[in-house]
Amino acid sequence: QFYTMNLSSAQYRSGPVVWAAIIAGTCLILFLFQKILWLVVPFVLALIIYYVLLPLKLRLVLGGMSHDSAAGWVSGGAFALFALIMALGFPRFLSEAVSWQESALRYLNGGIHFLTATIAQLEQRFEMLAQAHASAEVTRQIADFSAHFAEKYVPTIAMTVAAWSPTLLLAPFLAFFMLRDGWRFRKFLARAVPNAYFERSLVLMNQVDQTARLYFIGLIELTLLDTLCLAGGLWLIGVSGPLLLGLLTAVLAWVPYIGSVLGCLLVVLVAATDFPGDPGVAYAAIALFIFVRLLDDFFFMPLTIGKSLNMHPLLTVLMIFVGGAVAGVPGLMLVLPVLGVAMVLGETIGMLVTDPRLRARHAHERALQQQLVTKDLKLP
Repeated sequence: QFYTMNLSSAQYRSGPVVWAAIIAGTCLILFLFQKILWLVVPFVLALIIYYVLLPLKLRLVLGGMSHDSAAGWVSGGAFALFALIMALGFPRFLSEAVSWQESALRYLNGGIHFLTATIAQLEQRFEMLAQAHASAEVTRQIADFSAHFAEKYVPTIAMTVAAWSPTLLLAPFLAFFMLRDGWRFRKFLARAVPNAYFERSLVLMNQVDQTARLYFIGLIELTLLDTLCLAGGLWLIGVSGPLLLGLLTAVLAWVPYIGSVLGCLLVVLVAATDFPGDPGVAYAAIALFIFVRLLDDFFFMPLTIGKSLNMHPLLTVLMIFVGGAVAGVPGLMLVLPVLGVAMVLGETIGMLVTDPRLRARHAHERALQQQLVTKDLKLP
């Protein structure tokens, strides 16, 4: 029977109806996730922590330790390491906070100078901008923004941070219970599946788990590729701190489009400050960033995340745009892992529905159960 099931699985190919249901289900899930973002964000962070710590827990379990004890030791060790890093790093952070603030103001002033100089050059070439006094207007807007920044935006930022801080504390809490009770939850789900579909349910749960794990592995690979490309290009241009800048911009790129804009702005600020009299360096940094982003969207992402999730490159790129249109920034971040899980679920359900052997086994099982429970009710 198991051989027959594997044979039918190998012959199954998803059709247009299944794929339409997968894409529609992905869009619906993203729309719902946008409504419960307060829970989705810590859950995603908890998944990252879970997949980082899971190999350590499994090693302890294979060594003879129980699941609960292994989860407790691994979680406690991770928390102790995090507390040690915070204890050692926080005093240094406080001591260098003033110098970092001065550096940030210096880079910000360098970026403003680069912007006003660029607009002034454009005014010399385009009469329309000169008549509109574009450089003077931009300077006035920047001065007004700087003067009223604390009054307008600091309370909003503080309230947002205060509102999200308790929610983010859920991440380590959820990760601990994933480590401790994840195997129990899988057994709970498996017991609810009819015997005829038991083998496929085990395969399905394994594939869902593998899909989520491969997504995060692909994300790390993508970050590494972006870091190396950006750092190498910035080093050739001559910008200071190329490796740190490359890493920061690669991590910001986890949020498509918005993160890329912030990363490009960061690179331009540093380049404009390092070379205040040579705007060509800032322009070269912008060109480098655009080139790497194109590589990222059309080559690196399909090669890493798309390949990890076994997705076609065209589908990967299109679904990123669909996710942004449906759910905004959260949709951009979550569309690929959600699509990967939806693919596994949709293809498995499609195989179960179209497999006559499995349906026959399930019908035979129910008939036998009916005979068993009604055996003593029959008249002699």
